[in-house]
Amino acid sequence: MCVSAGSFAGAADRLALTPAAVSLRIRTLELELGQALFMRVGRRVVPTPEAVALANQVRQALDGISTALDKFQAGAGPLRVTVPPTFASRWLAPRLSGYRAAGGGSIELDISSDLRDPTAFDVAIRTGRGGWDGLDEYALTPVDVTPMIAPRLLGAGTLGVPEDLSNFDLLPHPDWGKWFARAERPVPGNLRFAGVNYSIFELIANAAVSGLGVGLLSPTLFRPLLDSGQLVAPLDTVLKGPDWYFALIREGDHRAAPRHFCDWLHDQVRQR
Repeated sequence: MCVSAGSFAGAADRLALTPAAVSLRIRTLELELGQALFMRVGRRVVPTPEAVALANQVRQALDGISTALDKFQAGAGPLRVTVPPTFASRWLAPRLSGYRAAGGGSIELDISSDLRDPTAFDVAIRTGRGGWDGLDEYALTPVDVTPMIAPRLLGAGTLGVPEDLSNFDLLPHPDWGKWFARAERPVPGNLRFAGVNYSIFELIANAAVSGLGVGLLSPTLFRPLLDSGQLVAPLDTVLKGPDWYFALIREGDHRAAPRHFCDWLHDQVRQR
């Protein structure tokens, strides 16, 4: 540590020790090895050539141990990832072949694991605002929604301003009020809502594609439906947050595979 840090003071700072404590440990190590490891040059203390060579060999040995552990953990079975069903099918699953191509291991997707049992998963993807006890959090991307409608339902109708939504049936969603607030418009008093309350985004999207109403849907997750023309998003306002998608890892889990997967998720979010 003293060799890579360049000084006793630098090593002490990295190790959260006092310089005196580091100096004492160096003297003890020199007595055990039977030769000096550092020499004084003016006001500086520099490592001997033998100490530099020893430090390099120790570093290579530690790197080898780390690589061996990574390979062992990669072969210990698939990475267990619990994820909401719509995020899994619309965003994650189409990208997993790229994860394997980038050198990632096998993945086991699950949509039912309970976060209260941290032994049931290696990585959890959830929406929220953070603050999960016992879990390390990696913010991915904000939850985003905007009104989407099937072209056949829109027909020759007009949907150019938020107030025009009162001319269509809306598919129930808890964030309609937040979306109108983001659009800086009051919620019209004559809004009509469809009679079925769909529980997940995927069902709302299916209903919207079928022309059963206007869905408040994620342009990130449902981009293929917009690109294919099955749905259109005529209004510019997109509500982003306050909830985010987070990747969650058990606190204190320093295995390479879960953290590599989270790094890959970050890269995918940046590329979209």
